[in-house]
Amino acid sequence: MNKTAFPADRIFDGTRFHEHAALLVEGDTVVAIVPQTEIPADYAQQNKGTAMIVPGFVDLQVNGGGGALLNETPTKDGIETICRAHARFGTTALMTTLITDGPDVRDRALSAGKQAAAAKVPGFLGLHLEGPHLSVPRKGVHVADFIRPMEDSDLSVLLAAEGSFGKSLITIAPENVAVEQVRTLVAGGWHVSLGHTDCDAETAFRYFEAGASMATHLFNAMSQMRNREPGLVGAVLTTDTAYCGMIADGHHIANANMRVALRAKQGPGRIFFVTDAMSPTGTDVTEFILGGRQTFRREGRLALADGTLAGADIDMISMVRKALDTLPLSLEEVLKMASRYPSEAIGASNKGQLRSGFDADFVALDKSLSLHATFIAGQCAHSNDNKGAPR
Repeated sequence: MNKTAFPADRIFDGTRFHEHAALLVEGDTVVAIVPQTEIPADYAQQNKGTAMIVPGFVDLQVNGGGGALLNETPTKDGIETICRAHARFGTTALMTTLITDGPDVRDRALSAGKQAAAAKVPGFLGLHLEGPHLSVPRKGVHVADFIRPMEDSDLSVLLAAEGSFGKSLITIAPENVAVEQVRTLVAGGWHVSLGHTDCDAETAFRYFEAGASMATHLFNAMSQMRNREPGLVGAVLTTDTAYCGMIADGHHIANANMRVALRAKQGPGRIFFVTDAMSPTGTDVTEFILGGRQTFRREGRLALADGTLAGADIDMISMVRKALDTLPLSLEEVLKMASRYPSEAIGASNKGQLRSGFDADFVALDKSLSLHATFIAGQCAHSNDNKGAPR
């Protein structure tokens, strides 16, 4: 088994920084972080002169990348293209996300996820089904014609598929999914997130009690906090154990709202970053098709012709830098929101930190937080140098 030491000026283990240290990796697993003066003689040293090493980013909501969109290419190759595109930006584990579509597309995506998991596609963590059991008034960019209640047949398909494609996450609205169906899904291994819903806070609390453990893209496509009705926003911020994703791209949420949410959400459930990325990520395309509709990429936004936001035009390393510029957060906390917290939310106990026994998924950065290289399972998945590493 290969033994490799990765020296760096600073290494963040998911809790704290180690100065002038080295990450020790055996095969695909982290062994330890040691002072550079204590690197064992039998470890080959790689990437000397690196300014910073941090845990690889974990993204639980990725619709596409590299020109591929899961709804349009629900295949193993499509998933591989998406994972490869996001590795360029430091994401070492992601959940490819299928937005509301027909049962045939859902079934093809479940099959593709199974194939991707069997092939151990680097960076593939599992599937996120965002719909079709949502609320039409809060549909956002989702196609209303495909939105529908969850039937017994849907439940059977989901329970039969769980466990065959890695982690499993589904976004639902209480308007179209019963509390008992949520209990059944959770008992069957699914993580349930509330989103695209107009439910009141009392309803949201009941669904959290039934096992729902997240809210999808906080503030967006959900009932808002009002003076006498907290809505889903208030419910998730005051449910200690519930996590929630947040698209911190400067377009989806006002900075003041993000600051309020971050002050309110103190754990153990936390706010974590999601990109909600679409197929343009990693490309220079300016237009693409989403649900049969022309979608435009303009000034950092993705939107339909009527202005409806259609995912986000941002990658995770850019979100990390933007958060540091706009939010009152330490570098340590921002890195946790991009790696540790989403790993905890989805139960990926071997991701998001650089500790003994964890997966050797990490990112090498320079002093300005520009990406130098991405490593997945101890192997270089992308490098920005000119030494012939994978790109």
